[in-house]
Parts: sequence; structure tokens; C-alpha cells
Amino acid sequence: MAERKLTLRDLNRAALARQLLLARQRRPISETVEQLVGLQAQVPAAPFVGLWTRLEGFRRDELQALIQRRQVVRVTMMRATLHLMTVGDFWLLRPALQEGLTYQYDAILRRRSLGLDIPAAIAAGRQFFAEPHTFAEFRDLLERLEPGKDIRALAYAVRTHLPLVQVPSPTAPWGYPGNARFVTAESWLGRSLPANAPLRETILRYLAAFGPARAVDLQAWAGLPPVREALDELRPELIVLRGARGEFLDLPDAPRPAPGTPAPPRFLPEFDNLLLAWRDRTRIIADEHRSRIMASPVLMRPTFLLDGFVAGTWRLEKSQEAATLVVEPFAKLAARDGEALAREGERLARFMEPTAATIDVRLAEP
Repeated sequence: MAERKLTLRDLNRAALARQLLLARQRRPISETVEQLVGLQAQVPAAPFVGLWTRLEGFRRDELQALIQRRQVVRVTMMRATLHLMTVGDFWLLRPALQEGLTYQYDAILRRRSLGLDIPAAIAAGRQFFAEPHTFAEFRDLLERLEPGKDIRALAYAVRTHLPLVQVPSPTAPWGYPGNARFVTAESWLGRSLPANAPLRETILRYLAAFGPARAVDLQAWAGLPPVREALDELRPELIVLRGARGEFLDLPDAPRPAPGTPAPPRFLPEFDNLLLAWRDRTRIIADEHRSRIMASPVLMRPTFLLDGFVAGTWRLEKSQEAATLVVEPFAKLAARDGEALAREGERLARFMEPTAATIDVRLAEP
């Protein structure tokens, strides 16, 4: 009998199951953050919304407590972007990702770094960030140490080569202030990271959270240079599945629900991992819609899912004591979908603005 090929809906339902989006779960926050291999955190509220949409009864103060107890940290990780990670995952994965962070720096600033003393800047950063400081303060220091040089390139080298932790604030609504301060991971957590680590655990964790996947998908998620050699070493422990776009690797016992499995409406925050975990993202969003979720080259709009696929964007508007969640679909909604989104959207708005006197959901015309 010929092997059945993976369809787009097979890949979609596998992604939703592993990202806890088929049904809200009751599980510890730390365990959830590790299942997701961290949460994108360029926008401070995003990890909170990402957990709210996945966990039954999630409360923001529970995550804030983990942050204040230094059990969860906001750090530069995959693709040189900010993530909220458990400390355990930070220790485990950050050394393995250093090659990717260096790769990202070189890809962006290779020409601008010519003639710069990167090791000296990193050494200065290690000493300076032994105590919490902002990067604006660090750039002022670099101006004095390296007058006339490309200071922003030097500062970015430190951000991508030196393990730093963003310092939280107990009074910030979403855990972190707008004017962020950073400190070395060694100072914040009391021990040094290993100098390097094999990719094995990173690959296994990626497949558990995002498989089935291809080598190019892993590279896109992690921001790494080619990883086929490391992936090939793990092949005896993996299964090979065939899809319309080639060969996919996966963990043998990972969930792969039937393509007809129901998928409820879900609201996702800016930069949710679900939208960034593969080179080919059509298992979640159609190619023709990708430009519609980009507010700018560096800002992704929050989105919502219908039947497991991105079907539009949303935003929260606030005025005095009122909060309105504006839902902007890509196409005209069926009545039942509009009603389901309105119910879910009202719960989201209440979560984000718990003190608002009035909550409303407005469905915009496509």
C-alpha cells in the first residue's frame, strides 16, 4: 500500500496540537513555556496573551511571579529576537544557538563590522552589564571608548554575543518596562553558561513543538546556518514522512491529529511562534495573507485563527474606561464564526483590560 502523503491540514493540525491550540490545557506555566520552546517577547504583553489563549484559567500575576522569582527570563534567543524562556531552557539552548546568533549578526552587519574590535566591545559589555543598565547607557560608554566608530554595530555585537537578561519591573503591567535594562545572565542567575553545546537537544525540542518539519524549517526558526549534518545524525531516532513539498522528519510518538479534527477560534499575539516556526508557513497562513499581517518590516500584527488558519488581525482600542477589541477579517465571516470570535474576543479584552468599565467587540468589514 502506498504511503499517504502529509496534507496541508495534516501539518496544520499537528502544529495546533503541539502548540496547545486545539483545546485549552490545565498545566503549569513553566511546563507550558518549555513545551512551546519559549514565547516571542518583542512586545511585553505578547507572552501573556500567548499563554492566555492556550491555558485554562491563566492569570497574568502567576507569570509575573515566575519572572520576579527569576524562574522565567526575557532573553535574546532564536533569530536574535527576544523570547520569554524558563531558566532551564535558557541554560540548555542558549549555548547551542550562539552559532545562529553570530550568523544573524554577520548577515545583518558584516560590512559595518569591518575594522571594529568586536572582542573588546564584548569584554566592555561583560564588565558594564555586570550591573543593570540600558543599551542607551552602553552606547554612551562605547562612544567614549571607540569615538568615531559604528557604535550601533558594536552594541548589536554585544547583544548577540553576550548572554544578557532583561531586568523585570514589579510595577510594569506586563512584567517589563518600556526602557529596558539588561544584566549579564551570570550576574542575574548566579552561574555561567557553558561555552558551547551540541544541537541535538535543540533539534529534538523543535520537533516536539513544531514537527513534522524539514531542515530548512529548523534553520528558519532557530536562525542557524545549515543544520542538515546535525539533523542526519538524529535520523535513526526519527521517522520520515512524505508531503507534497518533500520529506519531513518527526518524533515517532509526537501527536499528529486527523486533518478533520475541530479547531476552535483562537486569538494570537504579535510574533506568536506559530507564525514564525517554518520556512514554508502555509500550514498556518496562506502566502497571499502574509503581507497583511506586517504592520511594518519589524512589527507583526496580532492575528486570529479560524479552522486552524490565520483569517485576520485584531487590535485593542482603549478610551477612558472602555476597551474595544477590533476584529479585522481577511474575508466575510460566516455568522457562526463571527459569533464565536465575538465571544472569544470579549474574554480576551477582559483579560487585557480587567479594570475597563465597558468591553466591546467590533467586527470590521473586510
